Amino acid sequence: MGKYFGTDGFRGEANVNLTVEHAYKVGRFIGWYFGREHKCKVVIGKDTRRSSYMFEYSLVAGLTASGADAYLLHVTTTPSVSYVVRTEDFDCGIMISASHNPFYDNGIKLLNSNGEKMEETVILKIEEYLDGMAEEIPFAHREEVGCTVDYVAGRNRYLGYLISLATYSFKGKQIGLDCANGSAWNLAKAVFDALGAKTYVINNEPDGTNINANCGSTHIEGLQKLVVDQGLDAGFAFDGDADRCLCVDEKGNVINGDLILYIYGCYMKERGKLIGNTVVTTVMSNFGLYKAFDEVGIEYEKTAVGDKYVYESMTNNGHRLGGEQSGHIIFSKYATTGDGIITALKMMEVMLAKKKPLSELAAPVTIYPQLLKNVRVTDKTAAQNDPEVKAAVKEAAKALGNNGRILVRESGTEPLVRVMVEAETDAICEKYVMQVVDTIVRRGYEVK
Repeated sequence: MGKYFGTDGFRGEANVNLTVEHAYKVGRFIGWYFGREHKCKVVIGKDTRRSSYMFEYSLVAGLTASGADAYLLHVTTTPSVSYVVRTEDFDCGIMISASHNPFYDNGIKLLNSNGEKMEETVILKIEEYLDGMAEEIPFAHREEVGCTVDYVAGRNRYLGYLISLATYSFKGKQIGLDCANGSAWNLAKAVFDALGAKTYVINNEPDGTNINANCGSTHIEGLQKLVVDQGLDAGFAFDGDADRCLCVDEKGNVINGDLILYIYGCYMKERGKLIGNTVVTTVMSNFGLYKAFDEVGIEYEKTAVGDKYVYESMTNNGHRLGGEQSGHIIFSKYATTGDGIITALKMMEVMLAKKKPLSELAAPVTIYPQLLKNVRVTDKTAAQNDPEVKAAVKEAAKALGNNGRILVRESGTEPLVRVMVEAETDAICEKYVMQVVDTIVRRGYEVK
């Protein structure tokens, strides 16, 4: 990770540590860098945050000032930007979003011409320019100045692509959708309606400040209530930019990313489609998932946390399915990034193909209790490397033995140290999480 860009782009509070000047300079560099030998074309999407419009205009000003043409998808999802970039003649894509963060945060996600996260070599060059360590970039003049193109047609083409992926009609199915007042607020319903489902949609009235506010994949309680109260077949909750999805079964239980990987991994294996007989997970996946995979003979790989690392493992080894517990699921045959709507479609496919509800499909997995606490700290690296903190972690790991595990890591996008324990009971999880958290606080790293 660089100084500005983490595992999921350049993220921070709007006009505090991510400013319009930053966005302008990112646009200036990209327009110049990719336009040195030809006319640069960049496609841009944004979520529903109030500041997304501000950052869009700043990026466009920087791009066009460097001679690039900017194609605007307007409010759309991160995976739609990825789709448009990789299926058309664009040099790169930009998504303006802070994903599941609160509305006052925002982010700039950069995608290469394949719709994948931008290469680190380019990111480092951008950071050098942001820090004034690179040469000045010339302005375009006269007819070389870039133009701005309204490109809602690209978003509509993505919508058609999603509909084309369905192999069954959803007619007769009642489905709940929680759009998090974010990017999926009209796309998700349009897809499910087109496929014949009767949809019940909540949190689809964005006002610029209510994105992710007690809704979506990080606050799934509202969708659980909707599914139970209305007697729905299933529910799907997205995050702010709709690159992740969590599900709710017909009984109101949450089907998280681990369970999604199990359900679809088994489905692929049964049909002979699980290339390499392997599913890619992260170190945050639950013990119970691995035990269930062992039972059905599916192998697995573990990467660092971040869909970026999951995708790298998939491309390096030819795997077709991977993801995170949080709901970032990558189906590499269909997308180069996590796509919440595709995830929902694939869960519907398994339900319809096997004629089973989600609760039955997920039943073989017994999830171990897991507790995760975040500590906002002054210095992530120093906190983790502190001798007393390391000793507390080592002591917890020894006590848990083969019946649990502890994982301490830094957030890739926020000034947080995350402490996670899995064990046989909630009480054991609480004991060892707090043993480490209390040490971090006592050592003075917590931000008051």
